[in-house]
Amino acid sequence: MFARILSEVLTPSQRIAVAAAHDKPVLEAVFKAKELGVALPILVGDEGKIRRYAEEMGIDLADSPLVHEPNVRKAALYASNLVREGQADLLMKGMLQTAEILRAVLDKEKGLREGSTLSHIAIIEVPSLNRLLLITDAGMNIAPDIKQKADIIRNAVTVARALGVEQPKVAALSALEVVNPDIPSTLDAAILTQMNRRGQIKDCLVDGPFALDNAVNAERAEHKAIRGSEVAGQADILLVPNIETGNAIYKAATCLASFRSAGLVFGAKAPIVLPSRADTPESKFLSILCAARVAAFKAGSNE
Repeated sequence: MFARILSEVLTPSQRIAVAAAHDKPVLEAVFKAKELGVALPILVGDEGKIRRYAEEMGIDLADSPLVHEPNVRKAALYASNLVREGQADLLMKGMLQTAEILRAVLDKEKGLREGSTLSHIAIIEVPSLNRLLLITDAGMNIAPDIKQKADIIRNAVTVARALGVEQPKVAALSALEVVNPDIPSTLDAAILTQMNRRGQIKDCLVDGPFALDNAVNAERAEHKAIRGSEVAGQADILLVPNIETGNAIYKAATCLASFRSAGLVFGAKAPIVLPSRADTPESKFLSILCAARVAAFKAGSNE
């Protein structure tokens, strides 16, 4: 769970460029990450506000680089370029719209796009499951096609492996557990399952279609006579058919069940911490924690 990830020492700490850092919850999360040795902040934003908030919160800015750029779009470009040039290991959204930071990420000169599909990965701590559950894509790709879904799986698998799941189990969700030609997501699930079996999607086990209950609950999978599947009831990753489904599951888990959560975007040059401005400081911190693990894992894989 998140406690296990935090207990594992991360060396070295990852440098995090924070775009539009003039926000109290963001500063609280970032400096908690610094205190625990997870990340070293580079703050880009309105210097006056950042210093005032830091003083009010008792935060020492002495050894944290601070770049004054009150224009949030320029701050996003500046922070993104720090990552592009190798001066930071990950990027974080501060007090600005998601569209503005994604515009910076996709900028041809200062952005982080590498040609693959970018996707949002929500990470949920479900106490009854005794494991982290990844939901994708709940925030970027609206109605992904087969190629995009395969990329979304690959992105989520990398994140899951960075968080300690060596061979993640991926459940392709739909409304039921059998292929129905009238429900396109069941056809997609079957194709993705076969792609995994043929080695086109690696380092994981993919199966589907599944309804949500029998993807995560072994008893319900058994009750519905779903046998011979290593994924049924044991999924680590939920591949949702569209953004509405993913967003609803994610918001239900965090708003109704109050599960702890983190979120990031993967598929660019570096992980992007992309919290909602309404997220709690804890959720922002957990997002930094997961993104830092992913950045370190990716760097190690490229050596």
